[in-house]
Amino acid sequence: MISKRSKRSAGFTLIEVMVALAIVGLSLGAVAASVSQMVDAATTMRERTYASWIAQNKIAELRLANVVPEVSDTSGELEYAGLEWAWRANISETGVENLFRVDVAISYPGADVAIRTVSGFIGEPGILGESNRAWLRNSQAVGEDQ
Repeated sequence: MISKRSKRSAGFTLIEVMVALAIVGLSLGAVAASVSQMVDAATTMRERTYASWIAQNKIAELRLANVVPEVSDTSGELEYAGLEWAWRANISETGVENLFRVDVAISYPGADVAIRTVSGFIGEPGILGESNRAWLRNSQAVGEDQ
């Protein structure tokens, strides 16, 4: 014959099950919040990386134009990585003759806050191919020394 005591210890009580479910619920809530925070951080990192690339591309375009830039503010919009972006370039003097500072701010169209601002410098254009000739002269001189 089975005593009452052994029948009681055969399973969990309702209170024990409720406490276990509460602990699991709190744990899953914390995990969901952590995953959500990681997704937000990844999205922000992706936006800042794209914005940095766009700004660097704008500075490279100004350098490749091979002209002395005018001190000015310009802006525009473009599509990159399937998203619409707004850019604003500020070209200013540096105090050094024929050296200009370029600040390119990237944001979403209509937004007041820039996602990323990148600065660069543009100097007076040189003679096309001159840097290659200097490079070849230097590399040949090094080869002769050996």
